[in-house]
Amino acid sequence: MRTLIKNIKELVQVEYQPRLRVCGKDMAKMETVKDAYLLIEDEKIKAFGPMSQLTHSSALAGTSPNLGEELNGADIVVDATGRMVFPSFCDSHTHLVYANSRELEFVDKIRGLSYEEIAKRGGGILNSAKATAAASEDELYDMAQRRLEDVMRLGTGAIEIKSGYGLTTESELKLLRVIRRLKENSPLTIKSNFLGAHGIPMEYRGHQEDYVDLVINEMIPLVASEGLADFIDVFCDQGFFTVQDTERILEAGIKHGMKPKIHANEMAVSGGVQVGVKYGAISVDHLEQMGDAEIECLKGAETMPTILPGCAFFLNLPLSPARKMIDAGLPVAMASDYNPGTAPSNNMQLILSMACIRYRLTPEEAFNATTINTAYAMGVSDCLGSIAVGKRANFYITKPISTYEYMPYAFGENKVESVYINGRRI
Repeated sequence: MRTLIKNIKELVQVEYQPRLRVCGKDMAKMETVKDAYLLIEDEKIKAFGPMSQLTHSSALAGTSPNLGEELNGADIVVDATGRMVFPSFCDSHTHLVYANSRELEFVDKIRGLSYEEIAKRGGGILNSAKATAAASEDELYDMAQRRLEDVMRLGTGAIEIKSGYGLTTESELKLLRVIRRLKENSPLTIKSNFLGAHGIPMEYRGHQEDYVDLVINEMIPLVASEGLADFIDVFCDQGFFTVQDTERILEAGIKHGMKPKIHANEMAVSGGVQVGVKYGAISVDHLEQMGDAEIECLKGAETMPTILPGCAFFLNLPLSPARKMIDAGLPVAMASDYNPGTAPSNNMQLILSMACIRYRLTPEEAFNATTINTAYAMGVSDCLGSIAVGKRANFYITKPISTYEYMPYAFGENKVESVYINGRRI
């Protein structure tokens, strides 16, 4: 099936030579095509260019000499006059499968309790773990499926989902099985992340090494035996898991074929960045607390530094030094951290706006941070994250807007009119 989107006011973030990630000064560069068309064949991008070339298609480098016939023979033609087309957002850090909201803790925060204080008295992650244990797999799946539908309508086409609200073998497996069902039934590209080391259960306080043993010796082998996780993750931070704990868990996960990721430096400079780079983590996420040593460690590494603006906003945390990292030549990704306790928003349009408003990224840098670089942080930038021939056709068409800068500027409205996943309108 061929779908032609024509008369596009501006086709944004096109790539003629696709890249896996964008670093440093290159993050400020973003190519577009005005008065454009986009041709989709089955699930992939077949061709794109200015409308003026439709009658001279044989001159298009790298495209079929019969492109003109293919365009004329499109099965579906969509007129996008006045509208722009963007590649779908890739959200590389979420905790989308959970059983309960935590607005009462939100009130506790307003009254002055810190995240660590709430966690110490059994709130936070432990609160969600208790609710998860009480919910059935079907209940968790139904709630998560509805959240995924909301995510798609806001322009997200790929998402990573973590476990971590189980903290027992049975509940962690239940969460990962829900994620597997979502993978099987959703058109979205979904990656699963085993985060058994998300928090320390109350019964293991004072001897958390025993919980680490449980994660390593029982949970990881069972997760691997069912093929439930693409990634292994650890909350390496003050009050949670130490560098030594993290190394043990990552080594076990790697032996079972899971690629490392890290929650690092949310509460303090924890050593999480360094341990992530040491073990080849695909990303280190949060990074509210970053010094020169952490930035230097990331130089030359394949690890993607990933900032979570929603969490910093909700908890009133220090802002990660995104500008300093980009100026040092690093890539930067920005994801939602969608979860019930510290970032209860699934809206990547809002993350795009926060990147500009709070972190002082240019719109071009912000688009790169929420698409191609988050795709890299999920291991899918070879097929998603930009408009390029051969990539999967995940994109959205906006409502009529004036410029692409309007996307981060208008932070209080949904600018998406229609969404296409794998070449089909959803």
